[in-house]
Amino acid sequence: MFIAQNRFCINRKIAPNLSIERFIQLVKKCGLNKVELRNDMPSGEVTDGLTAAQLNALANEYEIEIVTINALQYFNLPEHGSVLLQEAENLLKQAQAINCHGVILCPNCNASDPRSAGQKEQDTLDALLLLAPLFKKYQITGLVEPLGFEISSLRSHLLTQSIIRQSATPYKMVLDTFHYYLSDIVQAEFDAHIDVNTIGLVHLSGVEEARLKSTLTDEDRIMLSEQDKLQSKQQVENLERLGYQGIYAFEPFSSQLTTWSEADIEREIRHSIAYLQS
Repeated sequence: MFIAQNRFCINRKIAPNLSIERFIQLVKKCGLNKVELRNDMPSGEVTDGLTAAQLNALANEYEIEIVTINALQYFNLPEHGSVLLQEAENLLKQAQAINCHGVILCPNCNASDPRSAGQKEQDTLDALLLLAPLFKKYQITGLVEPLGFEISSLRSHLLTQSIIRQSATPYKMVLDTFHYYLSDIVQAEFDAHIDVNTIGLVHLSGVEEARLKSTLTDEDRIMLSEQDKLQSKQQVENLERLGYQGIYAFEPFSSQLTTWSEADIEREIRHSIAYLQS
């Protein structure tokens, strides 16, 4: 399976101990030109304290494209609404300043959420409609990411696609191979009803733990390998067969990443790409 190098992206979660400059240098060393930045890194800032001008200069120097900022959390939780618009505007303003194309929206994921399935769906639609003028104002793409955990308020990719259509706004969806696996979607149903044009980004990770899927957490997410229980490679093959031509971003989460050296990170990136290409 051939996937062009310029379709691969690296999420900053893979390098929690690297400064943003060293991270960008490493991505460039791997022959890649796309990154995802985050607002949950140790510095607590998307840019590690760099000004927009400094980050833009760095990105220009290494010819790096900033694909997304990850993420606007709890976007479909009504009681979060009082601060949602301000949080969204802050992220969108920053995304525009650093020439970033998208901001990811993550749903509420809490076992104590008392809402019915119907209410969660309506609240998700209402939130997308509420936020749409801000995304339009800043000319940034909103990328809605369903989370497959059983406690998630938005698990289904097909439901997410449906809600985006109902909103009649230009949101896209993130398909994460970990969350796709957890969501228990029927493959034939997905293939029959998904419109790959609604998928704006695919997140890739791998899990080698043999436990029940209901017990898996972000802690289990590493890079891709032949032992991957998520079958991320097969998921990619299927998406390619269905006509997806967008970006694949590697997004491991395990705390073991804090022990990886730059050489470890480079090796894992190169191995995962080679595995997908094989």
